[in-house]
Amino acid sequence: MTRPSLSSRARPDMGPHGGRPRAEATGRSAQSRELLLETAERLFAEHGIVAVSNRQISEAAGQGNNSAVGYHFGTKLDLVRAVARRHSADIDRRREEMAIRVTGSTDVRDWVDCMVRPKIDHLDSLEQPTWYGRFVAQLMTDPALSEVVQQEALETRSLRLVLEGLERCRPELPPEVRSERDDMARQLIVHTVAERERALADDLPTPRGTWPAAATGLVDAITGLWLAPWTPQEDR
Repeated sequence: MTRPSLSSRARPDMGPHGGRPRAEATGRSAQSRELLLETAERLFAEHGIVAVSNRQISEAAGQGNNSAVGYHFGTKLDLVRAVARRHSADIDRRREEMAIRVTGSTDVRDWVDCMVRPKIDHLDSLEQPTWYGRFVAQLMTDPALSEVVQQEALETRSLRLVLEGLERCRPELPPEVRSERDDMARQLIVHTVAERERALADDLPTPRGTWPAAATGLVDAITGLWLAPWTPQEDR
């Protein structure tokens, strides 16, 4: 029985530019692919996405063929998507489970928790040190790349559930204030997580002792941000 085809957006193991998965992406080839992903994530997190070339990733991963990244992933955008997808499935699963548990809630904090905690719980579950938080922070500095990855995230059922739940209970705000606070919340999540990840990797002290405690502090802050008063334009 032939399985229905899936788009490359839904299948991180597909070859570059969509199409069928490479038959070689098994055994040793699959190991090489995973090693390249791990290496790319670390180098992107440390140096920035634009600053790191495919050749540098191949060399750092110990691949004799400097075109290995292109062979396995295609373009730089394909590689960035693949790095993001290494984490997105687990985060999406955690977020959907949380969203289902708070279905019908009118408490802003419940929905902010669903937005923040899945990513932090995912990081907490990984072998330390982690690089994903810093990778996302670097990704956000490139508008073109970040827009593509964010749009892909917005298409997940779990994030749609959370955003719809938040929309039903957050206070009425002028469009410009809402847009401003959307951006503030996004920046707060991305950079708070990245800075904590960096501090842990460098064995430096952090304000909160554990990842779950850090999630709680971040949820408190963003909930306060959404519920904070706003000043009308004419009063400024």
